[in-house]
Amino acid sequence: MSGSGRRGASLPAVATIGKFAVRVVVLAAIIYAVTRLVDGIEVIGNPTGFFGETGTYLWVALLFALVNSIVGPIVRLLALPFVILTLGLFLLVINAAMLGLTAAISDRFSVEGFLAAVFGGFLIALFSWIAELVLPLKVRAG
Repeated sequence: MSGSGRRGASLPAVATIGKFAVRVVVLAAIIYAVTRLVDGIEVIGNPTGFFGETGTYLWVALLFALVNSIVGPIVRLLALPFVILTLGLFLLVINAAMLGLTAAISDRFSVEGFLAAVFGGFLIALFSWIAELVLPLKVRAG
């Protein structure tokens, strides 16, 4: 009997992990599109890796998701006066910084120049918003 109680308690955790995994796959596809659209943003694929070049995009997407979820809120909070002063436009700079930080962490991802980072960050935010409208996969607590 106690086994069924544990199984029911772990289902929300499994669903949350599944949603997060799908979000990372969607983000990998978005990053792939952005690398094709923006000069100066490049993912250096690893064809000999476990999942090949696709695995490299998944790795970069996972890193970006982690940077955005751990460092992003702190930076957004500290930059709140600038965000308010610029009516939200400073968020483009913050997104560019998160992209640059991801590139600094990974040797398989490069962002060359501030404008490429800003435009790439904008496209990632735009495509993520569209993906969220199509696939509501927001990972929520509770």
